[in-house]
Amino acid sequence: MASFTKQVILSDPQAVANFYRQASPKIFHYLAKKLPREDAQEVTNDVFLEAIDSMHLLKKDGNLGSWLYSIAHNKMVDYYRKRKIKSLLLSQIPYLEIVAREISQPEFQFEKNRIKDKIKQTFYQLSENHQRILSLHYEEGVPVKDLALTFNISFKATESLLYRARRKFQVIYERS
Repeated sequence: MASFTKQVILSDPQAVANFYRQASPKIFHYLAKKLPREDAQEVTNDVFLEAIDSMHLLKKDGNLGSWLYSIAHNKMVDYYRKRKIKSLLLSQIPYLEIVAREISQPEFQFEKNRIKDKIKQTFYQLSENHQRILSLHYEEGVPVKDLALTFNISFKATESLLYRARRKFQVIYERS
């Protein structure tokens, strides 16, 4: 592994800045063809945060360019997946408003309280780690990249932990 990559892994500020300065224009150009310009810049930044965080996994320096493009591609796919989910949810707002009005009626309060209790019981059956990550992310709104710092694990490992916690919650909830 070249000393440049080692310097980036060791978080040498100059090496990290040079890495970003040299490689980001190409990645941005690639993403700007496929995303709105402002979003392309944000996704470019996400690509480099992930690249710097997981550069120690890179086997050969010669693969650095293609590795960055694969991260950029995956981030772009995530962007469109999230955008699709968001538009789907927004299209359901009128229906959700009707449901919210209906569920506020006194006859629905009992059912609402029963569901709340079931959610609490399910939550407390999870491991402490799963409880903590779900609480931080969904109750306190802590972003995944900050959760990675809190749990002292990589961004991808944090996404995986969050997924497993949600999945475990769902399995327990459906079982009870």
